[in-house]
Amino acid sequence: MTPYPLSAVRALALHTQLLDRPLDATPAPSLDSVYEVIDHLGAVQIDTLHMVARSQYLVIWSRLGAYDLKLFDHLAYEPSQRRTFEGWQHAASFVPMSEYRYQIPRQRKLRDNPDSGYTRWLSQNHNPEIVQVVRERITGEGARRVSDFERGDHTGGGWWNWRPAKFALEYLYAFGELMIADRVNFQRVYDLSGRVLPEGVDTNEPTVDERDRFWIERGAKALGICTPAQAADYTWMRNGRGKSIAAELVKEGVLIEVKAKLMDGETSGLVVHRDNLPLLEKAASGGLKPRRTTFLSPFDSLFWARGRDEAFWGFRQRIEAYTPAPKRIYGYFCLPILYKDRLAGRLDPKMDRKAGVLRLKALYLEPGVRPSEELVSGVAEAMRDFMRFHKAKELVIESSQPKVFAKKLLKAL
Repeated sequence: MTPYPLSAVRALALHTQLLDRPLDATPAPSLDSVYEVIDHLGAVQIDTLHMVARSQYLVIWSRLGAYDLKLFDHLAYEPSQRRTFEGWQHAASFVPMSEYRYQIPRQRKLRDNPDSGYTRWLSQNHNPEIVQVVRERITGEGARRVSDFERGDHTGGGWWNWRPAKFALEYLYAFGELMIADRVNFQRVYDLSGRVLPEGVDTNEPTVDERDRFWIERGAKALGICTPAQAADYTWMRNGRGKSIAAELVKEGVLIEVKAKLMDGETSGLVVHRDNLPLLEKAASGGLKPRRTTFLSPFDSLFWARGRDEAFWGFRQRIEAYTPAPKRIYGYFCLPILYKDRLAGRLDPKMDRKAGVLRLKALYLEPGVRPSEELVSGVAEAMRDFMRFHKAKELVIESSQPKVFAKKLLKAL
């Protein structure tokens, strides 16, 4: 078997993540096109960090360019347009509503597991009564936030010191009785699942095996090409469980084993979903050419499968927001720079919303990457759209490695 070249591996990986089309080839974003991105990826991770637009919004921007954030929100929170929901897949994520049924086995496992934090909490003090009060108020009064249950006597703290009503709401949400009906200033609004789920949504519970097989296939399709463990990693499935199911799918011909050259020059064994095999052949013959330059959220699904960043691009993706400042290498909320089929650099942005100024605390090119005219032009085009997306009137670059990159970029802008 002749190994596929690294160029084909990268091209397929970017194509199946919708990251290969040039910005000018993207139609104006619509409700349907935003949904299609979420549906294609399988999930979009939620994160609360707000240095620029939150991660879930950035993931769509990276693929469609500047768009109205209301399109994303309407898909999750507008009852007449609801096609996604907040659930747990790779992590806390927006998931296509058509896949709601695959959440049910996890909800059941939490309910039936006496060692789960929620179940232990329920057995303490008066917590069953608190749950019942919360349930009755939402049933009778409609959707509610945590603040609707505040009495003013809670001393507060972080998530480890939640007030009882907050834990009760999360308890009912984790077990499937409640869903997230809306967010107000990014605070969750909880309502009964029956009032949130659109009519006709499939709520038939799959077996754990059916769910896991579905998710492994989902991961393999979205990643394009990967190891069996990485296909499972896409939904954060346990390694042993994921490998055994992937092995079954290989035997059945659902996943196809291939050989490919990776960054270290060695030939490695990978798998491709059978639906993607024609795309791999197309990539190998030069028919798929990544041409997009964009910036990626540090929580982007391109990075969900551990090890692919280094194996395919020689790039180590870091999320340093949770790293003490003295130990950070690149910055608090660094966005990788995708240039065609390379992860060419990083930028650490912060939006000053009052002043309308986008500040790059730091701008980097990866070792060996030169600020050529073509690269600078591509980054400038992406930056113009990024600024438009954030309604930024001015760009300030505080630090750049190399320094000439910032000078060239500002000149191009």
